[in-house]
Amino acid sequence: MANKGGEYGIIRDLDLSSPSARMGYALVYAACIAAVIVGVAPMLWIALSGFKTIKEFVLSTDVLPKSFDISKYSDTWNSLKFARYYLNSLISVAGSVCCAVVFNGLLGYALSKIRPAGWKIVYALVMASLLIPATTSIVPLFINIARLRLTGSFVPLWLSIGANAFFVVLFKNFFDSLPNSLIEAAKIDGATDFRIFRSVAVPLSRSIIVVVAIYAVNAAWSDFLLPYLVLNQTGLETVMVRLFQFRNGKTSDIDILRAVVFVVIPPTIIFLLFQKQITQVSVHAGIKG
Repeated sequence: MANKGGEYGIIRDLDLSSPSARMGYALVYAACIAAVIVGVAPMLWIALSGFKTIKEFVLSTDVLPKSFDISKYSDTWNSLKFARYYLNSLISVAGSVCCAVVFNGLLGYALSKIRPAGWKIVYALVMASLLIPATTSIVPLFINIARLRLTGSFVPLWLSIGANAFFVVLFKNFFDSLPNSLIEAAKIDGATDFRIFRSVAVPLSRSIIVVVAIYAVNAAWSDFLLPYLVLNQTGLETVMVRLFQFRNGKTSDIDILRAVVFVVIPPTIIFLLFQKQITQVSVHAGIKG
């Protein structure tokens, strides 16, 4: 169906002249609305419950609180010292984004444009690793981290995001679409492979870099298991680890709900701002793959 921008989807205006097509179109809209309600309702309930007192939360069945006093959220933020753990998470996220873009981008470029001897085997191993659940490798990963004496630092968290098969596939599929003539022209001018990557490929890859960075932010922010094993009881806990520790302490249920709201705000904002880029690149990667 044509929209105001002149773009076309899978349904045209002519298709809607049929009653069965209009009925199907209405059912699709209804299903989408229902999915939005199911996805949004829990978080809306948590956010509204954060305005309640503990007595009101336990005894009242009303969804809406009696008052919308924002100072309750402020008191929870200050009492739980959430700013400290926000800072820890920001450090973890910043390093993870840098490693995700640099290391995965370099491997993706090598597999796409340089293609050294044995690159097909490496790419096959990368694709095969997508079939392995991440939790199955957590034990040997933590053993290696402990042997290298990297516990109590953010470095293992950064490097774990810097070795992500999904990001490598995204980068490779994107670099495959770049014209080889640009690479050959840079080689004729005497540029090395790394300089071509830095000066030619990276400037043309801003869209995929943005998407990988968004995925890395979400993965690093929401990760719990590895940060818990590496950073627990070090003072460097991320918000997800600290949220788990709050639940095992003397914190009230209302404070926990407010803490959950603080945790989900950053990834929610990022997704709302960049959902179009995420969808477009993901679909493109799926078609290319």
